[in-house]
Amino acid sequence: MELKDYQADVLTDLSAYLDTLLECKGHLPNSFAKYWQERGVLNQVYKNNIKEVPHVCVKVPTAGGKTFIAVNALDRIFAAFAEYNPTRPKFVVWLVPSLTILEQTVKNLSNIDHPYRQRLNDLFNGRVQVYEKADVLQGAGFNADTVKEQLSVVVMSFDSLKATNKENRKAFQENGYLASFIADDSEVVEPLEGTDPSALINVMRSLKPIVVVDESHNAESTLSVDMLRNLNPSFIFDLTATPRDNSNIISYVDALRLKKQNMVKLPVIVANQRSQEDVIMAALNMRRQLEEFAKKAEANGGGYIRPIVLFQAEPKTKDDTTTFEKVREILVDLNISPEHIAIKTANVNELKGVDLLSRTCEVRYIITVNALKEGWDCPFAYVLATLANKSSVVDVTQILGRVLRMPYTRKHSVELLNLSYVFTSSSQFQSTLNQVVAGLNKAGFSKRDYREVDLSSIPVDPAPQADQQSLPLPVPTDPTPAQPSGDSGDALEVETSKLNPNWEAQAVQQATHAAEGEQSAGIAGTEATTGNAVIAGVETIKAQAVEQAKQFEQQAKDATGDSSPEELKAHMNEHKIKPMFEQSVQAVKLPQFFIKVPSDGGFFDAGDEWHKLAKENLLSNFVLANLDATVNFTAIEADVYAVDAQEIGNGESAPAFKAVKKAEKE
Repeated sequence: MELKDYQADVLTDLSAYLDTLLECKGHLPNSFAKYWQERGVLNQVYKNNIKEVPHVCVKVPTAGGKTFIAVNALDRIFAAFAEYNPTRPKFVVWLVPSLTILEQTVKNLSNIDHPYRQRLNDLFNGRVQVYEKADVLQGAGFNADTVKEQLSVVVMSFDSLKATNKENRKAFQENGYLASFIADDSEVVEPLEGTDPSALINVMRSLKPIVVVDESHNAESTLSVDMLRNLNPSFIFDLTATPRDNSNIISYVDALRLKKQNMVKLPVIVANQRSQEDVIMAALNMRRQLEEFAKKAEANGGGYIRPIVLFQAEPKTKDDTTTFEKVREILVDLNISPEHIAIKTANVNELKGVDLLSRTCEVRYIITVNALKEGWDCPFAYVLATLANKSSVVDVTQILGRVLRMPYTRKHSVELLNLSYVFTSSSQFQSTLNQVVAGLNKAGFSKRDYREVDLSSIPVDPAPQADQQSLPLPVPTDPTPAQPSGDSGDALEVETSKLNPNWEAQAVQQATHAAEGEQSAGIAGTEATTGNAVIAGVETIKAQAVEQAKQFEQQAKDATGDSSPEELKAHMNEHKIKPMFEQSVQAVKLPQFFIKVPSDGGFFDAGDEWHKLAKENLLSNFVLANLDATVNFTAIEADVYAVDAQEIGNGESAPAFKAVKKAEKE
């Protein structure tokens, strides 16, 4: 598995930062400021979240391969630290926000056939061991000797290092399995207060780990920062699509670069339907057509793809399961096999142990709310169909990123397989689009990465004449847009009479016509009803999607890798000095104040140093309570104004105010 060009650029940025850090002898504010100054970015202030510990972040959108970047980053970080301590153990604590991501990470890093593990083996000569928390608590292959001879990676969840319950507190308790670390002659690190030196947390502290924080935007609370501080890390490497304000970002990846490398299904085509019934039928129709296109693409040498629809239901209460079952019943009534349907909610998980990418898997429809969050990325998920009440503002922020990953990270021969789709029936479509933008932002993308198609009121046009070149789409006989199915406030009120049981045959025929380059109108047996309008809508979506995809792809091709991120442009001086003034400007010398900072005895300790004075230094030892609170009101001169009428022309006047000076008052 080779690095994508943007992934290689991120690693180049990391190496450049590490070089600057060494040049600045580990001074964090100076090295961070210098790193960005050399790239033309001014006024970048380092946030010292964990005192005297290098803590940096890379911003990579969802589906950008953050884990593979982190795998390749470890070698560079350890190489930089080897200049100070070549014998230090190569010990890594890899933190993840959820059990889902933990299971995936452990599985991929442990599997010798997986590209991640293969890359680790290449970088560290095959001497790699991956542990879970239970492994290290029991000392299973984990002792003072083994950590000196190999790369040791402990994958843990954020919560597992917070002493919030009995299980988590085991990491802070005396542990005889780890006695070898106590007897070791390595550097002694002070244990956490109230804990035994043999506790796992203190063993990890003594190893001064490199800490990788996956989805680091989830680890910004005070409790999470304390957790990181307790690990006594020597370096913290954050990876996220949405960095927080206190992140020290050293590299940005633009979404267009992911599109250029075929990592994501962009743009997202957002289509607003007339009703919940239309959403269901359009989702079924589009998915079935995509499956036909995927079969033809595979026959021509492409990979196996089984497109999946995510139905986002909206239950009345958190524990209401009737809504999900009702969606299932509707799908079954539309002749969909029960084996093709799965429910994934906070309380029901029918996807556990299911390999959605396997040919033997039959799942084509997943019913959920927001349970498919970070860590659940299925490249086969193409359509997000939200079944929220028509008057509701659709919340897709948590789930949208789950349909963006491209199967096999390569461009497919059928353009429609290179895009993702969102179907909704909201009367507040602009608010829904705002939610789509929020969802894209949460995944590291932006408002430029979607295209909208509003089908909520399909116009009734007369049948086109034979000499017309426009697409002769079928239209509904009733010009009045469908109204909300019910006003009872229920999340899902579908009129089954408006659903078309012959949808599958029509979808297959549409796909066949599309493959043969024919028009999709005039399908045998199709009545001029809601089903006909859905067919028209899907054909409209397909036509616009292909056109928008071409424009978006050209935009991606035109994008250059060295363009400045929007977040930094405000701090960049993009206007060059005119040559006639360059010599004069170079002669200008501005005074700079410095302050002497004593040694902290840290990893990069170089003795006392002179650092630039920052505004925070001015508050040193400043205590407002110690100052005189007496106010001398006699020394305050009141403002006195004279108000008079002033002529403004044409015999008219207006009030005029004039400040009275002290001499005039006397």
